Amino acid sequence: MSERPQLINLAYRLLASVADAEDVVQETFARWYAMSPRQREAIASPGAWMTTVASRICLDLLGSARARREHYVGEWIPEPLPDRADGTAVDPADRITLDESVSMAFLVVLESMTPAERVTLILHDVFRFTFVEVAGIVGRTPQSCRKLASSARRRIQVSQAPLTSAVRQAGIVGEFKRAWQAKDIDALIALLDPDITAITDGGGLASAELLPMHGGEKVARACLDIADRLAGLTLLERTVNGQPGLVAEQDGVIVTVYAFEITDDRIKHIWAVRNPDKLRSWTGGPQT
Repeated sequence: MSERPQLINLAYRLLASVADAEDVVQETFARWYAMSPRQREAIASPGAWMTTVASRICLDLLGSARARREHYVGEWIPEPLPDRADGTAVDPADRITLDESVSMAFLVVLESMTPAERVTLILHDVFRFTFVEVAGIVGRTPQSCRKLASSARRRIQVSQAPLTSAVRQAGIVGEFKRAWQAKDIDALIALLDPDITAITDGGGLASAELLPMHGGEKVARACLDIADRLAGLTLLERTVNGQPGLVAEQDGVIVTVYAFEITDDRIKHIWAVRNPDKLRSWTGGPQT
């Protein structure tokens, strides 16, 4: 059981879903206990064995996930994670270490990778496995894994925004919240990159734009439309996947979680998660 935190951390980064990560860990444990005591005793490193099994399960799931998402209603966004310090995190989300490898921007880039690239990058660059160890997990040669990791890093470098300090990010998100609440369209536009992209994930279970929205003025006007339509909406500053973000509450219930990517003091991306199945770590509902 001491391996559980690492397995949860690994599986979430690979699958971007708390519920799926939990399922992977349960399946890994099931396979461990399905062996006889003698078989388990023969394994020199149970932790390494479990990581290998969990990674292979994730690799299989990543392949099938692409097919499932072809039938997903609207845009698919990784499941957002709360910060324990906000008082909103519940098991199992508070067991996931929040760092740059779970930022929404990073997870979105991971979604563009092949399953093998994603597993190789996370195991090697985040969890510090050697390429020889990774090769045994993904069924490739060490040389092939080096190439996969290099390809994955290039994808990240191409999409990675210049770093903005957490303090400055929090300040910009706070300004955005105040401008939104004041329905100040000029202030909103000034905070948004002219080429901003906003994506909403309702999963067919909550109202959401089915396609990405582009352009500062269009996104600003959409924010004002939300403020006009949803009476009693409360915006709160919260940490989302380790970065400054917002949550929207209606009648005391969290209905949307907003993650941001900020470049040159302007908001370049907004990811709005409204699918209630992806908000269970925030609302305290049961994982499905």
